[in-house]
Parts: sequence; structure tokens; C-alpha cells
Amino acid sequence: MQGSNVAHRIGYASGVYYDELAPAEGSARPAVVMIHGGGHTGACWLATADGRPGWAHRFAQSGWRVLTPDWPGHGRSQAIDPDTLTGEQVCAGLAALVKQVGPAVLVTHSMGGALGWRVAELAGNVVAIAGIAPGPPGNIQPEGEIVSETETELLVRTPQRTGRMRRAGFTLMDQEFVERKLVGASTKFPRAQIGAYAAMLTATASRLLYERQNTRGSQVRVQNPSGFAGKPILVVTGSEDLDHPRDVDGAVAEWLRAQGAGVEFVWLADRGITGNGHMLMMEDNSDAIADIVIGWLETAV
Repeated sequence: MQGSNVAHRIGYASGVYYDELAPAEGSARPAVVMIHGGGHTGACWLATADGRPGWAHRFAQSGWRVLTPDWPGHGRSQAIDPDTLTGEQVCAGLAALVKQVGPAVLVTHSMGGALGWRVAELAGNVVAIAGIAPGPPGNIQPEGEIVSETETELLVRTPQRTGRMRRAGFTLMDQEFVERKLVGASTKFPRAQIGAYAAMLTATASRLLYERQNTRGSQVRVQNPSGFAGKPILVVTGSEDLDHPRDVDGAVAEWLRAQGAGVEFVWLADRGITGNGHMLMMEDNSDAIADIVIGWLETAV
């Protein structure tokens, strides 16, 4: 680890709020922009479920300048009508921030991964991507099957789950979703902290959740996948992630490889790290997983 002194400030760019952590002595490396998943804000990168410093601190202590934005229309970013907000608009807002920081590395998680592929394309200055249990782009996402629908909600089936979705407004993840999906069978998430963790979650625009399941083919797509050619990309997945079995995230890695990207897929169990669920950056062994990503970056960038 490099110097432990970390400077922390907050900022806004085109209505997007972000926390910035950086070595106090500065950094000549590309900035690392960490994009959160659904139901969260950039705060999920700042602290673990049991209160330890999170990945943003770990990366900054290792010599990287880190920005952790909240999605446009969410958290502390400028409010946007959830019924008009689209994934493409979220990607455009995040890409504007990424462009501002110069050469950048994206570290994405879950639904933030699904958005991140398009963010990289729009920004044009992304030199590497680390997807942590990343959602696939709409290019390869199976279309969610609409089982039934009313004026206010839909019942949608995917290979991993069947669930109801609101058509409008915001959706707040309930306790069952937290326990079954976000924590699930993880042996690394501190169970005593599930209640406190659930209380920190925030509402997500329902329209974005509709898109995330690729309902009626609505998921954000990469328009020119050849832009990934030669780009170093890391995909990291835990062994107990309900919605990210090995074949699902492996298919994302294979698609990227087919576009010419230099892809490394790390199924943590292959490295003797077992028991991790979906929230890798917040679990008990979060530092060890962060160090895998940091070590990869040291050679990739």
C-alpha cells in the first residue's frame, strides 16, 4: 500500500454528485470512476457493511484518484422525473463526468455494469474496465418474459427470477429482495448488519428496472462494440451470487472477448475465495477482492 493519507472532497458535474478520494500527494494515474448498482448510491464504495473503509479508500491508499458518483436522478444527484428518465440518459450523465476527469478506469457493479459498457462507449476516454458481477449489455441480455401486466405493474420472468415491477415512479428494494438477492447465500456478508444495510438503500427509477430486465428489448445497448478492441477488461464474480452464476458472467466475458477486448474472468472460487455473494465490495473479505482488482490494474494500465 502507498501513503495512507487520503484527501476527500465532494463535487458536482452536470448535475451528477460525486465523492472524490485521492492520495494527498496527488496521482498521475488515470482516475477510477466507480459506478454503483440499483438501489444504491456511490456510498456503497465508501464503507463496508460492518463499517470498515470501503473500496474507494483502498484504491486511494494504493495511489489511485477515485470518484464515486450517484446516478443522474438518484441519491444526491440532480432530481429527474423517474417516469421520463432512461438508462441512456443515465449513461450520458455519467459519461459527461468521466470525460471531465481525463483518462479513466471504470469499476462497475451489477446494474451499474450494464450501464457501464455504454458509458465507456459514450465517454471515449476509458482505458480499462473492471466489472464486478456486471450486468450484460442489451446486446446479449435475454429479453424478460412478461407473464402478466396491468396498468400499474408487470410480472416479468427471467432465467434467474420472476418478480413484479412497477411501471412508474420509484421502487425501493424490500427486505425480501435484500435477503434473497443482494445477500442471498453469501457466507461473507455480516448477517448482523443486514437490517442496517437495508436501511441505507435508496429508491431506483422503476423505468430503469424495467430496462434492466430487457423488457420488450429496452436494455441499454452498445452501439459500436468494436470500440472494446484492445481494451483491458476484468470481470469478477463470487460463487454464491444468485443472479450471476458462472455461465452468465462468463458469457459477458466471452462476448467482450469476441469484440477484441483483452478479457480476464475471475471466478473467485477458482482462486480459493469462496462464499461471496453479490455485494463483494461490502463483504467481510472486501479488501482481498479489492486487491485483486488493484493488482490487475497495476499491470493493465
